[in-house]
Amino acid sequence: MSDRSVVLVVAADREAEGYRGTCLKSVAAAYDVVLITGEEPSWEVPYLRDCVVVADPTDQAALSAAGRVLAERHRLAGVLTWTEWLLVPVARLARQLGLPTAGPEAMRACRNKATARTLFARHGVPSAASASVRSLAEAQDAAVRIGYPVVCKPAAHAASIGVIRADTPEQLGPAYAFAHRVAGLGRESRSVLVEEYLDGPEVSVECVTHRGQSTAVAVTRKTVGQAPFFEETAHSVDAADPLLDVVAPAARAAIRALGVTDGVSHVELRLVDGRPRLIEVNGRIAGDMTSHLVHLATGIDLARAAADIACDRTPDLTSTRASAAAIRLLYPDTSGTLDRLAYEGDRPPWLERLHLQHHRGDGLLLPADGGDMFTARIGYLITTGPTAAVATSRAEQAARSLDFHITPRTPGACDGGRAA
Repeated sequence: MSDRSVVLVVAADREAEGYRGTCLKSVAAAYDVVLITGEEPSWEVPYLRDCVVVADPTDQAALSAAGRVLAERHRLAGVLTWTEWLLVPVARLARQLGLPTAGPEAMRACRNKATARTLFARHGVPSAASASVRSLAEAQDAAVRIGYPVVCKPAAHAASIGVIRADTPEQLGPAYAFAHRVAGLGRESRSVLVEEYLDGPEVSVECVTHRGQSTAVAVTRKTVGQAPFFEETAHSVDAADPLLDVVAPAARAAIRALGVTDGVSHVELRLVDGRPRLIEVNGRIAGDMTSHLVHLATGIDLARAAADIACDRTPDLTSTRASAAAIRLLYPDTSGTLDRLAYEGDRPPWLERLHLQHHRGDGLLLPADGGDMFTARIGYLITTGPTAAVATSRAEQAARSLDFHITPRTPGACDGGRAA
């Protein structure tokens, strides 16, 4: 039997190795891991000591029952999740098992953007004007009060799904309908928000909070495209980025406003006239391999920090690297069928990772055609460099070596070439 502490990880289903494999591997290097998940584990098995499969981990009763089973088998030191939909259920589970946790109330505030806006305003955190609406008529009234352009978004979703910009009253109807359709799929809230459009570059601040003290460890610069949607197409992290000092106070203030006392947070904001304005706080490790970029650039291990905090241990946030890393998310220009995909030439040493999640014959559907950017994503590549500028340039260079062809959905159209 191992004498290491046991950490319970909860995942909604079998999350892709290409996106959460580094997190699980990091936690398993320091702790024995037991897992609750919605599907039989596959790639996770080498990292696990035990596992319980439940049909729907978002079902609190089922999750709690599975947690009690594992607590009877093992002496659990902590529980954590990096799944957005499970933040509140897992916080409740931790409290039921008597384990350290950020309060479920704080996680609910992170999950509900309307609640977050109210708390930001109450605590003087610069944010965006926002209104929760239940109909197109209410959305129209809110847009007039706020002023165009506006953003329509589900109150409780993730990954920019259902988020869309409307520049004019004519665009508001379709935008509201788009956001409303996605919001209707939610369990925690089906409300739609109409918000002020924050015009400026988007960044995120990766923060670690333990016993109420927050540390901003890195800033992630983002590239957002596919207008009028807000889909992230690239990120970069530079250990020496001077912007961290500019945005860190706002990120810490947002975490305090929501009542988050423990955990790793991904705080999104935009710089409007050079000043940070909050978008939202995600009470978990960021997706799209951001934590891996932080580790490559700074040496700080956010997944290990999350596990330490879950066990009420002070995380080691010592920076051991002074480098940079970038990720390029690879998309088609049009919806259709992927019929050619290959990386040409040798892989240079600075191409740290190439992950392709689709194969020839797969159908790719972009948001404009009723799909979403994650399922339409061809994959990603990660590059390193001495600075973010170099790492980003290398990512562009590597993307040009990815050859693909899409047979469009529309008869007579054509598409092909390099990564979009």
